[in-house]
Amino acid sequence: MTIVVNPHNQKEEQTLLAFLDSMKYDYSRKDETFILSEVRQKEILERDREYEAGETEVYSIDEIIAHFNIKEK
Repeated sequence: MTIVVNPHNQKEEQTLLAFLDSMKYDYSRKDETFILSEVRQKEILERDREYEAGETEVYSIDEIIAHFNIKEK
């Protein structure tokens, strides 16, 4: 499984890493520095704003599995 997390600031990153360490999770991280275009930055900020304002639809994992007709192996 792959999970991508983009902390909004250094404090969030440190908190996440401390949690993962406390739970003894195995993880790897890529310390890649890249610059998003201004358009991409605006898209991300708009998605965050929509989410925080409750303007986006949220689906449970069960709803996603049912929607895509995913069968367990």
